[in-house]
Amino acid sequence: MTSDRREGDNVEVVHQRLRRLILCGELRAGETFSQVELAARCGVSRTPLREALRMLQTEGLITGEPNRKVRVAPFSLPDLEQIYSMRIVLEAAAVRTSVPAMTPEDIADLQGDLARMDHFAAEADFGRWEVPHRAFHQRLVRHAGDRFCATLAELSDHGERYRRYYTVNEPKFGARGAKEHRAIVEAVRQRDPDASAATLVTHLSHTVLAVIAMVDPSYEPVLFNGILTDLVSRLDDHDAAAVTLPSTGKQSR
Repeated sequence: MTSDRREGDNVEVVHQRLRRLILCGELRAGETFSQVELAARCGVSRTPLREALRMLQTEGLITGEPNRKVRVAPFSLPDLEQIYSMRIVLEAAAVRTSVPAMTPEDIADLQGDLARMDHFAAEADFGRWEVPHRAFHQRLVRHAGDRFCATLAELSDHGERYRRYYTVNEPKFGARGAKEHRAIVEAVRQRDPDASAATLVTHLSHTVLAVIAMVDPSYEPVLFNGILTDLVSRLDDHDAAAVTLPSTGKQSR
């Protein structure tokens, strides 16, 4: 029983380690690895490795290749678009629900996250910047319910390698992100659910559209733009006017 439990623990440890290496970009999109290489890297036998790889394949993070090799899922604009199309709808709804329940302590914690993000952005340390950034977005939705929080955490995980690409290739990401995050916190502090959702929509849309512009300016995010238009149509005129298409700087309606 102890041996079975240890192997099961190893499967989860290996799964989480490989998942983190993929999402942070250390195992790069499109690269191919042998199972032997990955087993040696993780210091485990191939039995727990195979189960961990099966879990990653189910998540869409890897694909199987001939000769017991695996390939990290390639960097994909349609994938980015789908992740953020789902996230922007759910997170805007969750923020709108969560804001009225926020306490002064919640707002103080958000402001603390801002300070930590500023510090690590100034150091160009994305790895450490991502920790308060992730905490910031989790705090925004913490009162919306466990299922909202769990689903949004998973979408955030799958979007991490795209965020990393953006921060590495956008020299002004720290200043721009800080301005957008502060606008969100100010709307939250004013206890304005719609304004909080509107500033969040601007922030998330900026990331996805900026990455698309960097990778392939000719790519047309029809799905995302349609969802963005629908979200803006549900806001009143004042809040809708605050939502911009960051790739052009034009209002979304």
